[in-house]
Amino acid sequence: MRELLQKFENKKPEIVFEWNDAETEARGWVVINSLRGGAAGGGTRMRPGLDKREVESLAKTMEVKFSVSGPPIGGAKSGIDFDPQDPRKRGVLERWFKVVTPLLKNYYGTGGDLNIDEIHEVIPITEDYGVWHPQEGVVTGHFHARENEKIQQIGQLRMGVSKVVEDPKFTPDPAKKYVIADMITGYGVAMSVMHYYDLRGDSYRGKRAIIQGWGNVGAAAAYYLAQAGVKVVGIVDTAGGIINTEGLTAKEVTQLFIEKVGNKLSAGNLMSFDEVNNKVWDTPAEIFLPCAASRLVTQNQVDRMVKAGLEVIACGANVPFADAEIFFGPIMADADKKISIIPDFVSNCGMARVFAYCMEKNVELSDEAIFADTSNTIKRALEEIYKRNKTNINLAETGFEIALEQLI
Repeated sequence: MRELLQKFENKKPEIVFEWNDAETEARGWVVINSLRGGAAGGGTRMRPGLDKREVESLAKTMEVKFSVSGPPIGGAKSGIDFDPQDPRKRGVLERWFKVVTPLLKNYYGTGGDLNIDEIHEVIPITEDYGVWHPQEGVVTGHFHARENEKIQQIGQLRMGVSKVVEDPKFTPDPAKKYVIADMITGYGVAMSVMHYYDLRGDSYRGKRAIIQGWGNVGAAAAYYLAQAGVKVVGIVDTAGGIINTEGLTAKEVTQLFIEKVGNKLSAGNLMSFDEVNNKVWDTPAEIFLPCAASRLVTQNQVDRMVKAGLEVIACGANVPFADAEIFFGPIMADADKKISIIPDFVSNCGMARVFAYCMEKNVELSDEAIFADTSNTIKRALEEIYKRNKTNINLAETGFEIALEQLI
């Protein structure tokens, strides 16, 4: 696995597009690791201090993810170095998407990512520049669809990704009109935990979980786990956090989801970030979901959680460990030898899978069908890992081995 990983990491990206905004200090990159299958896909993110290397590493991560989620295309990513709180953000995004429109029409598909909203920013802005859907480039480059087929696939993408979740099994509040894109990644992360325990004949009910990050992924994952009987004992977010060793009730977790402000936790009883960050890693829990930004989870945090009884990490964020390496750095490798790690390209592939599902011919676009497809995709990936490795350690290494065998 290490040899395959090194070869994959060291391969130079096929395309690197660099942009400097004429009106602000914003800089941006599209990195296409390869045009495997004639196209590439990966979301668009924005944060201050982002650089080309981060985008390159995430493009490679996406390529590995597509080995699980499908379709069999190359990995890509867009990144903009700019403060998403800046009131000039909309203008930056409009100028960015204008210059990358030729890619989006022909061979690159994108979506929302960190600080960029799929429904309210990516789709309407790209539509203004004549892009039928942000995934149009994949439909064109990979599927080589005829005009009538392309219209059908784009129609399914438009409907599926933006569909309001109405089935009460999948939404915390039907009146709030959450859409598939709001819920599906967190749902997949939660299902990865449930499938992990099911494969081992162990019950997830009553297990305790710590959640890092309260954006769409962390909040949704916590919601689905709490509904399934998992006890959320800790939440750590930039806005503060909560520690409840008895576990929050499913109703309390639902309320925290509904009341979140943007991507931030909001409640009257929040501990300060410093206080919760000092204490939460020693809180007894079997499950940890890192669902915030990339490269935040430190060796010290892992060691403390393992000592407190940690069994499994399901990666909601891409590349959650604070390693310099693109994939398998020393912190992740050490954790993989001690506990079970469900790697990001399996656990958080929900949105990529929805895109792939909606590009298939004549699919059912009900809540039940879309959520079940994501769950089944993640289950199959974990079953493949389990066939090769029935222990509780080195699961991430096994998962990478399976993925890289398809890519190299």
